[in-house]
Amino acid sequence: MIAAALLLPLALLGAAPDAGPLRLLGPRPAGEARRVVTLAPSLTDLVLALGAGERLVGVSRFDERPEVASLPRVGGFVDPSVEAVVGLHPDLVLVQPGPGNKRPVEAMAELGTPVLLLPLDTVADVLAAERAVGKALGRTEEGERLARQLETARSEVRGRSQRRKPVRALLVFGFDPLVVAGPGGFADELLGDVGATNVAADAGSSYAVYSVERAILTRPELIIDAADVPGSKERLRAMPGLREARWVSLPDRSLLHPGPALEQGLAQLEALIAPPPPPRSEARP
Repeated sequence: MIAAALLLPLALLGAAPDAGPLRLLGPRPAGEARRVVTLAPSLTDLVLALGAGERLVGVSRFDERPEVASLPRVGGFVDPSVEAVVGLHPDLVLVQPGPGNKRPVEAMAELGTPVLLLPLDTVADVLAAERAVGKALGRTEEGERLARQLETARSEVRGRSQRRKPVRALLVFGFDPLVVAGPGGFADELLGDVGATNVAADAGSSYAVYSVERAILTRPELIIDAADVPGSKERLRAMPGLREARWVSLPDRSLLHPGPALEQGLAQLEALIAPPPPPRSEARP
């Protein structure tokens, strides 16, 4: 157990009362964080969206944004380098917590580096993170603006979806094995926003390994390919119960980045669920 670990009040972080636990490990930052390391692309997206990209001094090896192309890489989500992070002398490290990174993240805190743990499992988590990081960087208004934009977008999409017939949908993260969006995660929540019925609601988790047999029995009308690996889905596309579905792919990775990109991901998901009707052909005189 880390003696210096602190459980910050949600009100201090600007988090919604029903959000996941936001925790600060290690010492509290002295004022606004000026040197920031992020250990997940979604958190890098958030710092950039807050207009604080110049404060980033290190990012994960999975970050692809051109704005951070020249920054040092400090490892991955499950294997961040404690030495690399501490060597950058950050005022704050932003972490999406998980079982795989628990020990190295705790080690950073034990060495005196402030670490803010930001769960990003649900939409409420994302909203809380936007407000919390905004507050930590002295960009409270910007963080509130990002959160309210997503809340407004969801409200507008839900209003439109109520006028449509629900679509039975299966959102696939991977095909070998078959991994789907199960209940309780942000992908499942956004499917509900756009008027889709998640046929994998019986899965055990938000990222669930799902048997092909169960997928066939669900008889989805729409299958959303979020893996987009060439050739990986062809065997499933030929199977009865799945070949009758409409298969679509996400245009980019917005829906897979639980942060400011979710607003764009929601719009893309709505377009896939309810594509515009084909243009009418003009009658010949």
